[in-house]
Amino acid sequence: MTPALLPDLGKALQGAVNRAVDAVVIGLGEDLDGLARVLTAPVRLVETLLQPLTPELAVLLVFGLGYLARRSLRFAAAMAALVAGLGLLGVWAAAMQTLALIIVSVLFIVGLGLPLGILAARLPRLSRLLTPVYDLMQTIPSFVYLIPVAMILGLGRAPALVATLIYALPPFARLTELGLREIDRGAVEAARALGLNRRQTLLLIELPLARPAILQGLNQSIMMALAMVVVASMIGAKGLGETVLLGLQRADAGLGFVGGLAIVLLAVLLDRLTQALLRGQGPRRGQGAG
Repeated sequence: MTPALLPDLGKALQGAVNRAVDAVVIGLGEDLDGLARVLTAPVRLVETLLQPLTPELAVLLVFGLGYLARRSLRFAAAMAALVAGLGLLGVWAAAMQTLALIIVSVLFIVGLGLPLGILAARLPRLSRLLTPVYDLMQTIPSFVYLIPVAMILGLGRAPALVATLIYALPPFARLTELGLREIDRGAVEAARALGLNRRQTLLLIELPLARPAILQGLNQSIMMALAMVVVASMIGAKGLGETVLLGLQRADAGLGFVGGLAIVLLAVLLDRLTQALLRGQGPRRGQGAG
């Protein structure tokens, strides 16, 4: 048998990763349990707040939000119909669990991605450093980091939240940086000439001018967070992904179809409603509401 010219590093790398994960779990066990509880607490809180929300009440609420966002009865009725569809499918509780995970994930994404985008826009070296990191976060298959994250944080909402952050953070941070880089520098220089300091210029001039790109990144991150729902169910996260997973495990095509359809309805609802609310796409004066 002809000997291989290249050494087999796979076994060595596998052992090194296993030893590193074991060292982290054994050495930081109690701290990791505390971190998991910290990450899980806001998701549980949002789930508790969403529990009293019945499908009927949610239909009225979304109808009102849709009308305020677009001043269109047709748009508001379409958004309310999507919510009614979730209720009619019988997966309302699972949909609220998924929504809670998405809400908390998006809050973390904004809290981390906005400062990263601002710093990267001002520090070219940091931008060059973060670019390959973002590429790795977006291209690496989720199952590659899902296993060690689940081993470190345990099963449930905490590893699902971390996995969602890894997957959905890059587009928001990148588009925030891009939006700040492409604004009119003349407006910034004029603001500085009028006496505004760097912080005031950022809050009053730069961020408002970069708002379209930032909102586009936020919308993409929301959709990517929802895309992780089914994957997150494999490490114990509750929600619509668990419904799809149960359908797969039980060879129940109908259950899987119901869960998948509910995810589609929720995705369309979040996409259209968040775009309308954040971008304020209402008709101009004199135009009809329909």
